[in-house]
Amino acid sequence: MPPPLCHYNRAMPAITTRPCPADTRATLEAAGLAPAWARLYAARGVTHPDEVAHRLPQLLPPAGLLHVERAAALLADAIAVNQRLLIIADYDADGATACAVGVRGLTLLGARVDYLVPNRLEHGYGLTPDIVRLAAARKPDLLVTVDNGIAAVDGVAEANRLGIPVLVTDHHLPGDALPDAACIVNPNQPGCGFASKNLAGVGVMFYVLLALRAELRQRGAYAEKPEPDLRELLDLVALGTVADVVKLDANNRTLVAQGLARMRAGRAHAGVNALFHAAGRDPRRATVFDLGFMLGPRLNAAGRIDDMALGIECLLADDPAAAQQLAQRLDTLNRERRGIEADMQEEALAILADFNPGDSHSLTAWQPGWHIGVIGILASRLKDKFHRPTIVFASNDAGELKGSGRSIPGLHLRDALDLVDKRHPGLILKFGGHAMAAGLSIAEGRHEEFSSAFETVVRELIDPADLDGVIETDGELDIAEHRYELAAELDHAVWGQGFPAPLFTATFDVVAQRVVGEKHLKLKLARDGTTFEAMRFFQADPLPGRIRAVYALMPNEFNGQRTLQLKLQHWEAVSG
Repeated sequence: MPPPLCHYNRAMPAITTRPCPADTRATLEAAGLAPAWARLYAARGVTHPDEVAHRLPQLLPPAGLLHVERAAALLADAIAVNQRLLIIADYDADGATACAVGVRGLTLLGARVDYLVPNRLEHGYGLTPDIVRLAAARKPDLLVTVDNGIAAVDGVAEANRLGIPVLVTDHHLPGDALPDAACIVNPNQPGCGFASKNLAGVGVMFYVLLALRAELRQRGAYAEKPEPDLRELLDLVALGTVADVVKLDANNRTLVAQGLARMRAGRAHAGVNALFHAAGRDPRRATVFDLGFMLGPRLNAAGRIDDMALGIECLLADDPAAAQQLAQRLDTLNRERRGIEADMQEEALAILADFNPGDSHSLTAWQPGWHIGVIGILASRLKDKFHRPTIVFASNDAGELKGSGRSIPGLHLRDALDLVDKRHPGLILKFGGHAMAAGLSIAEGRHEEFSSAFETVVRELIDPADLDGVIETDGELDIAEHRYELAAELDHAVWGQGFPAPLFTATFDVVAQRVVGEKHLKLKLARDGTTFEAMRFFQADPLPGRIRAVYALMPNEFNGQRTLQLKLQHWEAVSG
């Protein structure tokens, strides 16, 4: 076991209350929202009830996406002459769901379509020249990327050399140069005025299908037959959107809410239902938590330590028995992934035993033998523990170190890497990503050089106050609002990145506490003469007699009884 990390004193995160504009709250109440909901939504920037109605007609129209009509025409032309389409997918949950949406949707719309997904360990990310040559052996007439391609300058050039046009659908931030593709659909490309820059890769593909159906309608394809119902793809869209941790703006929340509604109504695809059952969850009670923390990791496990084709096949399966077999294999891979991750985290903490967060604004780690498919998760774990922008590296067979990074609020990770690249030409072989997550490659042997350059840039870009961390809450909740019904409604709602689930804070007396399941703390808390059942998950250390708690409302059902529990997220000792 690594030595205990007890030689430094990290500042406790500050507990703050999210601002809630009184006039907006009053407007929402006047429009019919219950006071608790008006308060929560006003504090998250909602100004009108329509923004949380999540109705499909409220979705932004596809026409706002730059070049989406050109993409639709390109695909419609291919369908008209029965051309072979080949989707080039990514090996994460967003890429897998985007691929499944593409295969299912294009098939519904009359296309001949197949897919190819790179293996993380063999091929690396995206539309590389090697993947293009592999794809060319299948003799496609058109390549369609999903959740990748915006940085594939060399890959698209190779496809063009081989005479295969490429339609890029992606959502990642572009580099200095765009690939010379036949068409690019990406809300983050220069010149695109689409109001939501936060579509996941699966969302972009869904929008391309909406535009393609409109193009086919205009060409008379549905004059004598009904149009395909693309709503049946929304469970996949919801899963990929949540699993990719993109910002849940109003448009994405609508996509997610509609997908959850299909799951709860028993209209999810067989593979999605199978993933629920493999995770021991009920799709009729599907929540955002299920998608992000139960289904997403099982789907991701295939791409991390095996082959994402397994995950895609699960999502494409129509036979429940076949889907269940595939989901069970994914569950087994996820258990294996957790074991690998635990070993790597133990090694990382041993390496970092002398790391003092107060001395550093960033964190990088590398160890020979680390699994390249798990470095992203490890980076996330270390980022959470130390509250520093973190990059974890693993070696590949080409003499490179592949890095996966996670950031904290206050530092745009891709911009930081861009600045390192500009100041130290050649140090970073390639990079890409978003504000909160990014990937890169450096030559083996240059880890220390990169770490120093990255630390210098982070120190310049980040406010030191951001390193202490903040827990943002919705303040105190009236005793009367502590009801099972409100907890169930909150659990049912759409929360996520950029639209955080409600947390409340109050001072409690700890009346009773005991360890359950060897690693959880079951509590009885008292406030103003009222007692509450509470749980502190994965933390068994005893609490003092009086605490200021940060908690969520949690609906609890056991033996037919429905009760409210408080889920304790953070606490501070209170004297007196």
